[in-house]
Amino acid sequence: MFAITLLNLSIDDDTLQLPIDTGLRVQSQSMNEDRTIKNPQLEFRLYAGRLLFTFLVVLIMAGVLLWRYYHLQVVSHENFVTLSDRNRVLVEPLPPTRGLIYDRNGVLLADNRPSFNLSIVKERAGDIDGLLAELDKLIGITDAEKERFFKQLARRRRPYEPVPLKLNLDEREQGILAVNEYRLSGMDVTVQLLRYYPFGPELAHVLGYVGRINDQEIQELDPVRYSGTLVVGKTGLEKYYEDQLLGEVGYQTVETNARGRVMRQLDRTDPSPGQDLQLYLDSRLQHVAYESLGGERGAVVAIEVATGGVLAMASAPSFDANEFVTGIGTDSYNALLNSPDRPLFDRVLQGQYPPGSTVKPIYGIAALQSGTISQDYRIYDPGFYRLKNDKRKYRDWKKGGHGSKIYLQDAIIQSCDTFFYDVGVKMTVDTLSLYGTRFGLGQKTGLDMPSERAGIMPSRAWKRAAKGVAWYPGDTVNTSIGQGFTLATPIQLAVATSRIASRGEIRVPQLVRKQHGVPPPAGIIKVSENNWNYVHQAMQEVVHGLRGTAKVINKGLAYHIAGKTGTAQVIGIKQDEEYDAALVAKRNRDHALFIAFAPVENPRIAVSVLVENGEHGSSTAAPLARKLIDAYMEYYPESLPVESPDESR
Repeated sequence: MFAITLLNLSIDDDTLQLPIDTGLRVQSQSMNEDRTIKNPQLEFRLYAGRLLFTFLVVLIMAGVLLWRYYHLQVVSHENFVTLSDRNRVLVEPLPPTRGLIYDRNGVLLADNRPSFNLSIVKERAGDIDGLLAELDKLIGITDAEKERFFKQLARRRRPYEPVPLKLNLDEREQGILAVNEYRLSGMDVTVQLLRYYPFGPELAHVLGYVGRINDQEIQELDPVRYSGTLVVGKTGLEKYYEDQLLGEVGYQTVETNARGRVMRQLDRTDPSPGQDLQLYLDSRLQHVAYESLGGERGAVVAIEVATGGVLAMASAPSFDANEFVTGIGTDSYNALLNSPDRPLFDRVLQGQYPPGSTVKPIYGIAALQSGTISQDYRIYDPGFYRLKNDKRKYRDWKKGGHGSKIYLQDAIIQSCDTFFYDVGVKMTVDTLSLYGTRFGLGQKTGLDMPSERAGIMPSRAWKRAAKGVAWYPGDTVNTSIGQGFTLATPIQLAVATSRIASRGEIRVPQLVRKQHGVPPPAGIIKVSENNWNYVHQAMQEVVHGLRGTAKVINKGLAYHIAGKTGTAQVIGIKQDEEYDAALVAKRNRDHALFIAFAPVENPRIAVSVLVENGEHGSSTAAPLARKLIDAYMEYYPESLPVESPDESR
């Protein structure tokens, strides 16, 4: 009834219909909205979808993490263990101890002494420039040391390998670095053996020296074998026997802390020390040879005739090889390099001088053995010699000449130039060159030393190749008295003298005694016994004869010396001029030479002496040889048997 009334109202009164209809629609919309928001199924689907997506994302991320964990722990395990160990475990090279050098009597000539060295480990240093600046404030680092450090830093090297910065730290520097070590990351002070030469200048040219490895050597040397080694042989025996003296590098594995300090040693392979060398050289004779030169520029060589072993080999002036071991200063090196006396120049091996009259015994043997003359051949010496159809006079050293009846023995004893001019032209340069070469002139001796020069034994072929012109008779005249193009080193003259003393035995001179003993001669110069006796007697009269040019040294001799004086011109003298030493500068005066062997009856030692600008072989060079031979005869009064070197060294 009520409903009908409402219905009727809606029909009869339009004004009431609008709100009734409107209210129903609002109610209807509200009911629809309630059903949309609170639909459980829809909400469940939405929630489930979101949960599934989240789960998948988490699952994928967990899978990635698990895969990465597996890769790090299993697949890359060895690699990361290695990288980890690099921060904790290092392999360090252990440089070998360099072999020692002894003289024939076991006297130590080249020693090794401990040296504290400052090095930098780049991987731990961080700021290299900052570290160097701090070190410079503390102990002072020179520009040369910095330059050398950066050059070595740039070369190929092992990771964590220390690069040397400053060698041979003194006690004050060691103390400063020890106190400040905690704030100098990358700094490393190590102890290493460095070379020391007890005899200093006396043996500098023989032993040579070791020095820090330079840029060129870095490219040439084996980086593995030289790991941790700071120096290499530069000259002398140190260079020639570098392979034997060096030894083999060792290694140690150590554990370090975060600052790089070694905590403990894990493993070690000891290095093999270098081979020791024992020389034929006698340090006592070397001292006599060097001291005898005094302040003069020159060279003295002594050879043991029976073995070819070098007993003494002195070149003066010299230098202290110890200055080069850790790096000589620029000023000091320039002073040595630019000195007019050339102390770095080894006159024994590299000095090439006209041999002068010291070659006359060789050419006398050549004249006799070739049949050019006999022992009865004689000439008249007016004081000069002329070639046929040539007005030029080749003068004798003695003004007015030596007179008549000059035989070969007289020519050797009195050093008659005119006789050898005459005989030399008769022999021709071909015979002179042939015999000069047989006695070792114009070729390297084969001594176990680097940088030996060959000198010149002129010949027709040599002049054509070197000068581009033919050989002239005047060239033969000059060659016959050891002048002209002829050049010889003091070691060559000692070798030639030894071959004369041994009656033709060709032995290669040696400094280092070999383990297998003394090798036999490499050959024999074939000369008749009669001719050997003849020349030996003439050389003996040079010292012991009344007219001998070296008779000044025969006083008080208890044995016999055979010798030959020589004087070699440095500057030419014109035909109408005479040589006056008082008018010639010291460095332009003649060189003085002398060769000798003793005792004559059983030759054991052969000697050559050269004094630059010493003028006269008789008064300047011969007394030096007498001192050396006297010392030898004192130290070795009897002929001792040749023994193999001590194999325990």
